[in-house]
Amino acid sequence: MAEETSRDFVQSLARGLSVIRAFDAEHASLTLSEVAQRADITRAAARRFLHTLVALGYVRESGRDFALTPRVLELGYSYLSALSLPEVVHPHLERLSHLVDESVSAAVLDGSDIVYVSRVPTRRIMSVGITIGTRFPAHATSMGRVLLAHLPAPERDAVLAQPLATLTVRTVADPRVLAEHLDRIRDAGYAIVDGELEEGVRSVAAPVRGRGGQVVAAINVSTSSSRVGLDRVTDEHLPALLDATRAIERELALL
Repeated sequence: MAEETSRDFVQSLARGLSVIRAFDAEHASLTLSEVAQRADITRAAARRFLHTLVALGYVRESGRDFALTPRVLELGYSYLSALSLPEVVHPHLERLSHLVDESVSAAVLDGSDIVYVSRVPTRRIMSVGITIGTRFPAHATSMGRVLLAHLPAPERDAVLAQPLATLTVRTVADPRVLAEHLDRIRDAGYAIVDGELEEGVRSVAAPVRGRGGQVVAAINVSTSSSRVGLDRVTDEHLPALLDATRAIERELALL
């Protein structure tokens, strides 16, 4: 292959992947010699790769036999999640939007910003248009607050250590105050942000968890604060939103 003659081609990585591919449904358990034969490498190389994979937790050893562990699924799950998330989410957003008659969206966290990955608009309530790929500062949005609240502490602290833009008179830009908000959001399981991204825009968001239980996205319902009161958001929008997140999570669990 032309790639194998490239100076950038890492032969050891290729051989390591060939060891993983040596296992399949018909060959779930293999000896060292069988791995070497199926991967087309020497026994010495197979031994090094297998023991490295054992040390990393991707392969288990039982006597003379080796087998893959469930951890090997991690190598493909990030790709599958990224590929399938918008497709899984969008039909649920359509149903949610129809139910509450409001714009609904899904976003993921990218550093200190949220990035929209799916959206069903009903009416324009912001001065800027929102499309797939639109980015907003996470700290000033309901979806961003949810995603920040579920970050590991070091990652969350790193975001809060950055300058936080004040976008309206309501924007919480004090990192200590924001950290307190995030703690409450993590406990409550949802976030409501009122006029912090743009005056007059009120939204409620909840997390979406992947198969492993980690938060992979957030979805929200956005509305105009002059048209919809806070009581309707908590009494009507929030229950419908939580029902939608649970339905999405059940579908993601099947991937």
